[in-house]
Amino acid sequence: MLKCLSYNIHKGFSQTNARYLLDDIRYAIRQTDADLVFLQEVIGKNIKHQRAYKNWPNESQFEFLADQVWPHFAYGKNAIYQHGHHGNAILSSHPFNHWKNFDISRWNFSQRGILHGVINQGIYVYCIHFGLLAIEKNFQFKQLLNVISNTAPPGAPLIIAGDFNDWRGSLDKKIQQELGITDVFKQLDGKLARTFPAKLPLFSMDRIYTRGFTVSKTQKLLSGRSHDLSDHCAIYCEIDLTFNPPSITK
Repeated sequence: MLKCLSYNIHKGFSQTNARYLLDDIRYAIRQTDADLVFLQEVIGKNIKHQRAYKNWPNESQFEFLADQVWPHFAYGKNAIYQHGHHGNAILSSHPFNHWKNFDISRWNFSQRGILHGVINQGIYVYCIHFGLLAIEKNFQFKQLLNVISNTAPPGAPLIIAGDFNDWRGSLDKKIQQELGITDVFKQLDGKLARTFPAKLPLFSMDRIYTRGFTVSKTQKLLSGRSHDLSDHCAIYCEIDLTFNPPSITK
């Protein structure tokens, strides 16, 4: 069994940016005992915040979150600014054979990426964060197809997770049609999980897609608390590691 978690951590701040909550986020994600953690909006460096907050970690946020629990991690630097940078990260209990970050930004003012890795069981993993505008998301969806085509053999086991910013669900239909895969919540519950905004989730922004695996459990996490740890809810799933290759048609 492989336990997977996907979470947009909002750079470690609450939904309104009023609270810095990275310590609470670390505790919460560790409670899941996940093998793979797909994170979005993770700060690699921020000099301003480091000066402003006494409990700001000396290392990057992904190293702080991974410390002593996930021995392997990858980070994709997407948004770069004068005082630091942030992006996507994958924390893993299993070693990476290799990993690489792909820039899929449509415009300079909205910097986005796909962080790709292969863990040692031969599972191809992708952590994504798409943009807000429809034209941007459509461009980035095509980039996702290109990245998968160029990095994974046909029919290889896939896990694609992250914040799709897919308010209307149009990308979900395209992903099913083009890749022949289904979101884990849809597989078990018949519908996508609503994850945004965290206090009253109305939109299905966050997804975990798999190819070739059987999903045994899904759960939406970190919502309904007295304070929100992020503006997104986290999503969790458990999958059977017995790989069932999909039928490949030419």
